[in-house]
Amino acid sequence: MLNDISAHLARHNGLSEDISKQALGVVLNAAERQESPFAAAMFKTIPGARALSARTGSEIGAPTGAIARLIEQTPGGKRVVAQSMIAELHRLGLDHKAIGQLLPCISTYMDEHHGLVGFGHLGDLIGSDLDAIAAAAEAA
Repeated sequence: MLNDISAHLARHNGLSEDISKQALGVVLNAAERQESPFAAAMFKTIPGARALSARTGSEIGAPTGAIARLIEQTPGGKRVVAQSMIAELHRLGLDHKAIGQLLPCISTYMDEHHGLVGFGHLGDLIGSDLDAIAAAAEAA
């Protein structure tokens, strides 16, 4: 299954399968570090996805400790995770256009093949504080 999604990403984004798998690992690792429901759902659905995320995290030197992960979920931490994800994707040779196509492509694949919907852009993947912002505005 992991090879299938990598092949899909390669076909639809003009990447080699190796680069598409590495890019998927970068995206999954960033999502996992944010405790994204996207990552949890993919880990349940795609065998090997969790191992790919962990292996990628190790290769790029991503934090693994509980406290570091909590820090990464603060607003500033989310920004750093997103920036590091984009930097790693650039390192793999993806430009901004390719990165912009990658997330919706992952979403489309998961929707068409596994019925997982609702993840098509960076805010869905990394998470946002929009609910907290809306609640604070209501309380004010």
